[in-house]
Amino acid sequence: MFIFIPPSESKAVPGDAGPAELGSLALPELAATRRALREALVGLCRGPAEDALGVLGLSSGLAGELAYNQGLRKAPAAAAADVYTGVLYDAFGLPSLRQRGVTVDHVLIFSGLWGVVRPNDRIPHYRCSAGVKLPGLGSVSTVWREALRAPLAAHVGEELVVDLRSGAYAGFWQPGANAVTLRVLHEYRAGGRTVRKIISHHNKATKGRLARALLESGQVPGKPAEFVDVVRDLGFTVEPGPEPTRPHSPTTMDVVVSEL
Repeated sequence: MFIFIPPSESKAVPGDAGPAELGSLALPELAATRRALREALVGLCRGPAEDALGVLGLSSGLAGELAYNQGLRKAPAAAAADVYTGVLYDAFGLPSLRQRGVTVDHVLIFSGLWGVVRPNDRIPHYRCSAGVKLPGLGSVSTVWREALRAPLAAHVGEELVVDLRSGAYAGFWQPGANAVTLRVLHEYRAGGRTVRKIISHHNKATKGRLARALLESGQVPGKPAEFVDVVRDLGFTVEPGPEPTRPHSPTTMDVVVSEL
């Protein structure tokens, strides 16, 4: 079973350590693509700041992010589990799982700069989201759709994919029928009726909690129906989601929460 998660825009800055080795990251055959994207990003951020901020979709208040991107070749790196922060990662608690010896190698984090990384892969602080279009290379999403197609299909094989990615990163690689995609619905009462909505905080936190519970359980479902049974046994409310719009699509499921 593989668990796919998105990155986070918020990231910790690694301390005094060596730089990332691109060939040591998940799917080392992607090293050349990673290097090309990194070089394009470094070049962009060493040019006019206004242009770089515009391409990266950053406000002037985040101009400090450009300095991190400028130094990516030699920037100190740390385990991705320690670099990515935010609501989903706080709920997932990857660092504590690693410290306890829980295997996390089947968690794949999708990234605009690195494609996919494992929690133990060493990366620096950076800023490059899925929607960025880099000079000379174009959309990073398009680059990764092409580069990931064959290597990731071979890596995943026939194993179940639990896809917790956000929409922008889901476009990097599409799993087939042996996959489950989840959305989280917050259920509450308003105006005398029951309302269900997707609320960002609940969505991220619940996905992090669910992923953590799956790894802690030690269970490895092989099919979508088995996954649903496991998740219900772990105490989550799961219902069928929208019908797939194309053949051989993943099974869609809704996780319903009333509070965190």
